[in-house]
Amino acid sequence: MASLEDKKVLITGALGTLGQALVARFTNEGAAVFAWDRPDAPDPQAVLDKIAGGVTFVGGDLNDLSATDAIATALADKVGGFDILVNNAAYVTNKPHEEFSIEHYEEEIRINSSAAFVLARALSKHMKAKKAGKIVCITSLTLTGHWEGFVPYIASKGAMYGLVKGLSRELGHHGINVNGVNPGAIVSEAEWRHFGEKREEYHRWILERQCLKRRIEPVDVANLVFFLASPQADLITGQDVHCDGGW
Repeated sequence: MASLEDKKVLITGALGTLGQALVARFTNEGAAVFAWDRPDAPDPQAVLDKIAGGVTFVGGDLNDLSATDAIATALADKVGGFDILVNNAAYVTNKPHEEFSIEHYEEEIRINSSAAFVLARALSKHMKAKKAGKIVCITSLTLTGHWEGFVPYIASKGAMYGLVKGLSRELGHHGINVNGVNPGAIVSEAEWRHFGEKREEYHRWILERQCLKRRIEPVDVANLVFFLASPQADLITGQDVHCDGGW
């Protein structure tokens, strides 16, 4: 794989399970990583320092789109623009659709997809000037329709898929690549929250449906994201690339 030395990368949801793997992958390749997560996250810099040195924490609430726009624009201007944007942040809740309030539904849409649009719009200004840039958005295997109880999340990921298609067409004229990465069921702390004592049953359910009988680890997805952000993927755009073990 090609090194990303001297490239500036903004990764959202950087303190989550996949986020930390992404931070490690890009930092190990020499990139200057800016790790975006909630401003009230407990001791975020200490968490990031355990992953890799030199990572810059950016505190921002993606549910506040105006504030997100202001933070991203100011930061991009300050550092002279970003070369890579990874829209990874996600908020997910599991319960029947009728139990979601309208406000909660809108919140998941804002955090999971609307904020990705805001960030892409803010950062693409500098990318256009450089005639180069990579945007990678994390979509979701839940779009296959095999999951119940995640309606707002699935809807938000469908919007992210549309964002990839729309942005890739508009930004391609400026030498900017936009792609989606569609992970399968990643082994994560979130499994314990959502499935609890049924986690082993969930584990078996996943493997029964995968062609490859090994659970997907965060590093597997991080490797694919890195590839799409590297020069080796310069002619790949508008794609939603699956890393799901063959679903």
